[in-house]
Amino acid sequence: DNPIHQRLLKAYYLAEDFVKGDLLEIGCGEGRGIALLKDKSSSYTAIDKIESVLEALKKKYNDVTFIQDNIPPFSKVESNSYDVIISFQVIEHIKKDRQFLEEIHRVLKPGGKALLTTPNIKMTLTRNPWHIREYTADQLEKLAKEIFPKVEMKGVGGNEKVMEYYEMNKKSVRKITRFDIFNLQYRLPASLLRIPYDLLNRMNRNKLKDSNDSLVNEIHHSDYILTDDADKALDLFLIVEK
Repeated sequence: DNPIHQRLLKAYYLAEDFVKGDLLEIGCGEGRGIALLKDKSSSYTAIDKIESVLEALKKKYNDVTFIQDNIPPFSKVESNSYDVIISFQVIEHIKKDRQFLEEIHRVLKPGGKALLTTPNIKMTLTRNPWHIREYTADQLEKLAKEIFPKVEMKGVGGNEKVMEYYEMNKKSVRKITRFDIFNLQYRLPASLLRIPYDLLNRMNRNKLKDSNDSLVNEIHHSDYILTDDADKALDLFLIVEK
């Protein structure tokens, strides 16, 4: 899982230059970036829906405020409260994505910025049944511009090492999906696909690691690169300002 971990971690390193004042993370998960960013902000608040994960984080970070909530809306957050908001690999899981962005706008202070990442559907290798939807750069940018006065779309791509892994992954996934002659991955309900998806995904990652262990282990967050060409990036990197 190292390439995935490093790819997700990269967003927090990219956020370093933006972080100031009061920081809100929406969908903190297991707290991948808290240690990196908490001392760069005046306050760090993190929202997630999984209470057991938040309880574990509370024991580790007593200087961070954790909020358990199913979002949107952000019912436990006041308007005009945060200088910066980060939300990485979350919006693709949100059914009401417009309301999600509207709530981010509401709780940002005037002039505040929010940073979001999400997979670029143009680079997705197969349907992820855990995602409500995925976006092209144009689709997400258009949605954001309906809510925010300032919108900038960038992407997170990779160097030769990262793209070598991506091509390995693509070939391996195609060997699996070639048996889906009826295109069931896009026709069946997501709930029926989640267990086989997780099993096949795990099998595939283990296979990639076995075939090129050094490449898998050597990929570092610095191998992922911020790019202006969002269409060709692995992840979209959206910057919005209130």
